[in-house]
Amino acid sequence: MDFPPPVAAERSVVWEPTGDGRRVISLADSHILLWDLQESSSQAVLAGSASLEGKGQLKFTAGRWSPHHTCTQVATANDTTIRGWDTRSMSQIYCIENAHGQLVRDLDFNPNKQYYLASCGDDCKVKFWDTRNVTEPVKTLEEHSHWVWSVRYNHSHDQLVLTGSSDSRVILSNMVSISSEPFGHLVDDDDLSDQEERRPEEKSQEPPQDSVIATYEEHEDSVYAVDWSSADPWLFASLSYDGRLVINRVPRALKYHILL
Repeated sequence: MDFPPPVAAERSVVWEPTGDGRRVISLADSHILLWDLQESSSQAVLAGSASLEGKGQLKFTAGRWSPHHTCTQVATANDTTIRGWDTRSMSQIYCIENAHGQLVRDLDFNPNKQYYLASCGDDCKVKFWDTRNVTEPVKTLEEHSHWVWSVRYNHSHDQLVLTGSSDSRVILSNMVSISSEPFGHLVDDDDLSDQEERRPEEKSQEPPQDSVIATYEEHEDSVYAVDWSSADPWLFASLSYDGRLVINRVPRALKYHILL
C-alpha cells in the first residue's frame, strides 16, 4: 500500500484501533490527514483533512485515536494545546488551551472510560482529563523531575498508568479513584453519579487512594517510550535514548489485589 507524498514532514501515523483497520490518521506539521486503505487499490485514498489555524508555525507533536465512539474521535497535541477531532467531518470538537505549562509530548485514552484522556509534557506533569468538561484536569501527577515523554494506560486494568521521563525513570501509578473499577468492579459514570442507587457498603466505603506503585530506575538515560504488552496485562516495556530496552512486571502483590 502506497501513500501519496505528504504535504509536509510526517510527525506520526496512528492506526484505527478497532474495526477492519482500513483507516489511518497521519500528522504532517500543521495538517491532520485521514487515509482510507482500500483493498481494491494499491494506493491509500485521502478521505479527509484539517489544518491548525493560528499565529506562528503550528505543528502537531502527538496524536491518539480514541477506541470509543465507534472510532470517530482523535486527540492531537500541538505546543501546549490538546484538541479533539471528529473524523467524520474532520472538525474540532474540543480544545484544551494551555493544557500543560510547556510542550505536550504524549496522549492516551482510557480504554474503559470513553471520555477520559491522559496527557504528559515538558512541565514534568501528567494530567487526566474528562473531555466533556476541559476547564480543569480531573487529576494531576507531579512525580517526575524532568520532561515526561510517554504515558500509557493498561489495556485491561485502567487504574494502572505508566509514565517515562527524561529523569531516566519509569513510574507505575495506581489511579484507582478515576478508573472504571474504583470499588473493585466495573462501573460507569452514570452509576457513580446516582448516589441513591449505590449499595450501603459502597456509600460508607473510604474514598480510593491514588498512589505511586513503583519507580523503576534501570535506565541511565532519558526514557522516551513506555508501553504495555498486548498479550500479558501485567508486563510492560520501556525504551531509553541509549538504546536500552527494559521489560518489567507489575508487582505480584498488586496483581493479586486487583484480581481478588
